[in-house]
Amino acid sequence: MSFFAILFALLIEQVRPLARHNPVHAGLRSWARTVSQNFDAGKSHHGWVAWLLAAVLPAAVACGIFWGLAATLGWPFAVLWNVAVLYVTLGFRQFSHHFTDIRDALDAGNEAQARELLAQWQQVDASELPRSEIVRHVIEHSVLAAHRHVFGVLGWFSVLSAVGLGPAGAVLYRLSEFVTRYWTYKNRTQALPASSALQAAAARAWYLIDWVPARVTALGFAVVGSFEEAIDSWRNVAQRFPDDNDGVILAATSGAVNVRLGGEALRSAYSPNSSQSFQAAEAAEAAASGAVIKVTESSGAAASAGPGREPEAAHLRSIVGLVWRSVVLWMLLLALLTLARLLG
Repeated sequence: MSFFAILFALLIEQVRPLARHNPVHAGLRSWARTVSQNFDAGKSHHGWVAWLLAAVLPAAVACGIFWGLAATLGWPFAVLWNVAVLYVTLGFRQFSHHFTDIRDALDAGNEAQARELLAQWQQVDASELPRSEIVRHVIEHSVLAAHRHVFGVLGWFSVLSAVGLGPAGAVLYRLSEFVTRYWTYKNRTQALPASSALQAAAARAWYLIDWVPARVTALGFAVVGSFEEAIDSWRNVAQRFPDDNDGVILAATSGAVNVRLGGEALRSAYSPNSSQSFQAAEAAEAAASGAVIKVTESSGAAASAGPGREPEAAHLRSIVGLVWRSVVLWMLLLALLTLARLLG
């Protein structure tokens, strides 16, 4: 039933995406803030306790609701719960309009507008970026956003749902990413900063949770793109930066569509894939508290320019095709597994 839940959730999200400012994201911010304020005492074990409460507890609650619905009202209601959770954890449309607006501005030759749109999306100073760097940033941010909001969510949901845990995987994955980003942001703005122990625990947990999904996403891009180049680029990055999940995805993307990614250009102070809904609300908080949002330099694999052609506007359409072909690939594989399970 996982296939049908994912299919319906994707269709609903395409037709009626969550609004930029919605009670779900407001609730997540409030939850992450409450946990850090009450359980972050600065010690390593406090950090892990806070992370477990912030990310694992809601996943367990989602699983419990799934079991309760299945036991009392039947499997159709449990499947509807899966669809509802996937709808609020997926986020294709949360960033795709930014991508489209910037691409349209570049196609029209309006680079100033493209810089402004990129700055609004990622909260960076893009005023001096050349055209190729605008394209590169859009590709990197969009690919990572697609991974975090779509492929990673679907991967964790499919695995845990297959063992009877309902939507727990989707909740665990999205909350792990969210609290890591949120607590890091809070520390940078000095608005109720999270301790280094809490940030370290969240970052370590997120790295482990995202390790397999990042490589599955990279493999999907390689299969539907230029396979040999993607694998070669992936291998080079893995040798130089073995602990960089984002670098694996960007390297595979670079090889799959033959575009040079990475470099020393400016990046977002939040993260390379923050959703606009989070940024808008948090930027407002930062402005209200007088915090200064600083732009940081790229680091790690993302800062190392790789092989490939100079980024061009045409690559943006290649990225759209790459992402959608990968979605179709994994949906077909999931459909075959579902069919085999039904027939078996």
